[in-house]
Amino acid sequence: MSSIKNILFVMADQLRADYLGCYGHRTLKTPNIDALAARGVRFTRAYAQAPVCGPSRMSFYTGRYVSSHGSTYNGVPLRIGEMTMGDHLRPLGMRVALVGKTHMTEDERGMQRLGVTRDTIEGVFASECGFEPYERDDGLWPDEINPRDLAYNRYLRQQGYNADNPWHEFANAGRGEDGQLLSGWLLRHARVPSAVKEEHSETAYMTNRAMDFIDEAGDTPWCLHLSYIKPHWP
Repeated sequence: MSSIKNILFVMADQLRADYLGCYGHRTLKTPNIDALAARGVRFTRAYAQAPVCGPSRMSFYTGRYVSSHGSTYNGVPLRIGEMTMGDHLRPLGMRVALVGKTHMTEDERGMQRLGVTRDTIEGVFASECGFEPYERDDGLWPDEINPRDLAYNRYLRQQGYNADNPWHEFANAGRGEDGQLLSGWLLRHARVPSAVKEEHSETAYMTNRAMDFIDEAGDTPWCLHLSYIKPHWP
């Protein structure tokens, strides 16, 4: 058994701090997060480094301000050569992996300049913020990008959600009183639950995939970034 402690790095996208029971919300119940908070440390003056997803995540991964790492907006790549969690932990013998969302954009120009390609393990790490993409899923899959072979879509079809893009028609849509599809792309439907059973949701699925990774890793020290897509719209 390794003396290195494993790290489970959990992130939830667009989860407001004041919407948690442990931060005093009067009606929302978040017992599992509250239990983690009770056993750990709650930071009451921690601030996001950017108002949008990509740059904020790059600050988490690098420990640097947006003005330093250069990923200033969604779609603006993290410069190749910026050291991330994975780059620091892998030399210690840890397997560093991602399950779920990251919103990482690769530095294509930098990779071309240095002759780094995605068909090498170094290229994969450079393209994925230093993480092994055990199962990356950024959670936005409209029909026009043809996500038929998305792993989560294959899973949903196995559960009986029969559609070319069951994410779009079930996980990202609710149903009206007459059974009509209410698309999650429209914020007026945000109050409607999705048309998948709770145990088939993206959150449950990614949790199961995280447990698959932990079982597979065995005695190898690991850092797993379990990055939940929800409660981000849609």
